[in-house]
Amino acid sequence: MLEFLQICIGGLVVGSTYAVIALGFSLVYRVTGAINLSQGGFAIIAAMIGYTLGVAWGWPLWVAIPSAVAVTVGIGMALGAFTFVPALDRLSNANVLMLTAGILTMIEGFTLVVWGSQPYAMPPFSGEAPLVFGPLRVPTQAFWVIGATGVCIAALWLLIAKTKLGTGLRACAENPGAASLMGIDVPRMTLLSFGLATLIAAIAGVTVAPTTSLQFDTGRLFTISGFVAAAIGGIASFPGAVIGGLFLGLVTQLATAYISSLFSTAISLLILLAVLIWRPSGFVQARVGKRQDTRDEAKATGHVARLPSNLAWPAAALAVAAALLIPFVVTDNGILSGLVIAGILFMTLMGLDVLMGYAGQVSLGQAGFMAIGGYTSGYLSINTETAPWLAILAGIFVSLACGLVLSVVTLRLRGLYLALATLAFGLLVDSCAVGFLDITGGPSGLVGIPAFSVAGIEFATPRAMYYVVLALDLVIFIGLTGALRSSFGRALKAIRSDQMAAAALGINTVRYKLAAFMISVTLASLAGSMYAFFFNFLSPEMVGTGRSLELVAMLIIGGESTLLGGLFGASLLTLLPTMFQPLAIYKTFASGALLVASFLYLPQGLYGAVVQIAIRLSRPKTNTEAKTAAKTSARVL
Repeated sequence: MLEFLQICIGGLVVGSTYAVIALGFSLVYRVTGAINLSQGGFAIIAAMIGYTLGVAWGWPLWVAIPSAVAVTVGIGMALGAFTFVPALDRLSNANVLMLTAGILTMIEGFTLVVWGSQPYAMPPFSGEAPLVFGPLRVPTQAFWVIGATGVCIAALWLLIAKTKLGTGLRACAENPGAASLMGIDVPRMTLLSFGLATLIAAIAGVTVAPTTSLQFDTGRLFTISGFVAAAIGGIASFPGAVIGGLFLGLVTQLATAYISSLFSTAISLLILLAVLIWRPSGFVQARVGKRQDTRDEAKATGHVARLPSNLAWPAAALAVAAALLIPFVVTDNGILSGLVIAGILFMTLMGLDVLMGYAGQVSLGQAGFMAIGGYTSGYLSINTETAPWLAILAGIFVSLACGLVLSVVTLRLRGLYLALATLAFGLLVDSCAVGFLDITGGPSGLVGIPAFSVAGIEFATPRAMYYVVLALDLVIFIGLTGALRSSFGRALKAIRSDQMAAAALGINTVRYKLAAFMISVTLASLAGSMYAFFFNFLSPEMVGTGRSLELVAMLIIGGESTLLGGLFGASLLTLLPTMFQPLAIYKTFASGALLVASFLYLPQGLYGAVVQIAIRLSRPKTNTEAKTAAKTSARVL
């Protein structure tokens, strides 16, 4: 019994942290209808700044901690003003979700550049010695964490319920259009909600810092835990966020103590998936006003740049010829390996584009199917000496089976809840990859995977693998291009534009969404297998949740709904760090910054920009344009 109580105290401390971060999620969601995935990033920024001021620079903690919180809130307000608030007027809620994932990646990259990858530890605020209550020993920092949680909850309730400012926030949450007509500055209230969420996250970060190891990617763990807690409790409910956070903290601590720390995350994610199936809105129902939750259809579609046929065929022929000649021009094995990796990722990006770009279904767990395919094919190749192509087919079969199980959840969900379900699935696969040591090799990875071979011909060099990947990419691209130009592609576009209208026209939306999902699963599994055979090794970090977010960034940067845009994004984010090794540390920051910039300023992606330039250059000049050019030349001369 004593051990149980001691574990529950630890769960209460952890759960309090989750609850505070979940409060920030609920606050932003209630006011804007959007999810802010950067929430946990601000927690780690505050913790790192607090460490620098209090430990590295020797400031008193009573000065260092408030200063760290203030600086973090300033950073959050600046980011919110230039990214989050403008995005709400331009993007759908699903795209705002991915934009905030880009902000989180930026914060991770910034933390990596400034503080490096080594772990940091802050001293407890009130000394190392725990307080003793009979047989129970409670760390003094636990009181700071629980106390900060209570203060945040009380202060937020007083602000929302008892102040004029809270009235304005509630009005924006109920109906932003009506609030604007009443003279309320909705963008300012939106920024205020973002700033308050940043303040809450910063307080959580500095108070929990002495209880955990601080690293550049710890913010992602805070984000995921807070997001899961908010979803379990009820994303639109403040009490639900608190209940969800405490519940999640207790479950993870009890699972760690009585089962295994390797499976504690998996158990909490299974609970989340169960909640999404039976009660998608969470434990605590909250009345949500007339926010623009249905704006997704209005902002999800837009003009997609296409090359005219007179340019498309010559460009395609030139691109294929250049691709065939690249290995004869590029002699550096590092760059050639980078091209192979980009080509492998392009496989799964084509599937992701079918799902997200054409069908409009958000997926944050694509790398999970890469992991299933890669580990299945690798395990079979090592332990049963199965031919690689048969192992790949087995990986695809297992991935499709898992995809069908997941589709039971995802086909009933849309928007936020669909993104959450796919994220939970990806995290669940991560946990299993770490936990099943005999199959996956655990954290160390699966080693000894043979090189890819067909009929006894081994493709063990980067050049040989390059041509295998190129051939697969061409076959997949040609097949998908034909399918998307048929009635199948038109049905997917109709579903993306307006699902209810598509159903009214007789389109079987469930069947088409399932088909798009299965295509993405198949190509992700194939890419994961080729990844394993190319590296002769596969670890959780290579196909984890970070890879899923990176795939989304590659697709958005390259250009959605283009099928070819993913190649631009994959090549950029893969080759730049390879070609410029001193800049490799900036890859994470650059990835997030490019994702945010693409959403805000380059909605058609790199592919769209290239197409527009090509069209402009190929268009014959009119008489007026020719005369203007001639006059300009004459003035220059």
